[in-house]
Amino acid sequence: MTHRIFVDGQEGTTGLRIHEMLARRNDVEVLRIDADKRKDAAERARLLNAADVAFLCLPDAAAREAAALVNNPRTCLIDASTAHRTVSGWAFGLPELAAEQRQLIRDSKRIANPGCHASAFILLVRPLVDAGLIPADLPLTATSITGYSGGGKKMIEQYQAGGDPALDAPRPYGLALGHKHLPEMVAHARLTKKPNFMPIVANFYKGLAVSVPLHLSQLKPGTDGALLQRTLADRYAGERFVKVMPLSDPATLESGYFDVQACNDTNRADLFVFASAEQAILMARLDNLGKGASGAAVQSMNVHLGLDEGLGL
Repeated sequence: MTHRIFVDGQEGTTGLRIHEMLARRNDVEVLRIDADKRKDAAERARLLNAADVAFLCLPDAAAREAAALVNNPRTCLIDASTAHRTVSGWAFGLPELAAEQRQLIRDSKRIANPGCHASAFILLVRPLVDAGLIPADLPLTATSITGYSGGGKKMIEQYQAGGDPALDAPRPYGLALGHKHLPEMVAHARLTKKPNFMPIVANFYKGLAVSVPLHLSQLKPGTDGALLQRTLADRYAGERFVKVMPLSDPATLESGYFDVQACNDTNRADLFVFASAEQAILMARLDNLGKGASGAAVQSMNVHLGLDEGLGL
């Protein structure tokens, strides 16, 4: 069976990557809009309603407008923007989130693709909150370092043009403490307090790593690094795209440095627990254009359509 797919916003970074993934497949027919009609609401509406699955690779306001154009009950929308990630009626497109999540994605015609920073944070924190090891009201902090492709076409052009010495060093941002991924981080990690989150963009194309430092004394009594790592390993046992590394990963400690880019060009997320007797650091890495964006969207499409989850990934 051939499935009809449309990407609204096909010229953006996420849309282009989705097209690359779909081009390798013979089970989909990709509907394309003429360049001169990309802002034609009637033509976009026609293609959105003709698709079995439509990806919205648009800014938030435009994604809401596009969703309102769909009246075909058979069209499934997968929104890559932040517009619907905490909206009732939209399934969160992270199949590994919980035991029931794949069924929610299969059944829903409205799927919100997670943000890149949020995916890494939620994969680390949600199982530990569910297990009662991290109190839901614990004030967490998190730092994320990411490649510049996460900033979209304008930032990519800025970095690749060169000549600006300010871009040579890592640049913390989100300093108004209102990053757009925070609502989904709170909601889908089942926290009651917003984490203090600082992302950092650096001069490499792609790759992302989120770190969450913990004081063991603030966790459930008896919690140590081994229990944190075992809880994550048990939760993701059998998951194709989430790999839990050994406690205080010996290979990383031997090198002395964490490789932020080791998941690039995959749909994989690697999770780590580094621990001493008093403290732990949770870390997750992924490709911000893969499991952090386009790969996650295609994975959710596969789940929704009842296909092999890794098809095209």
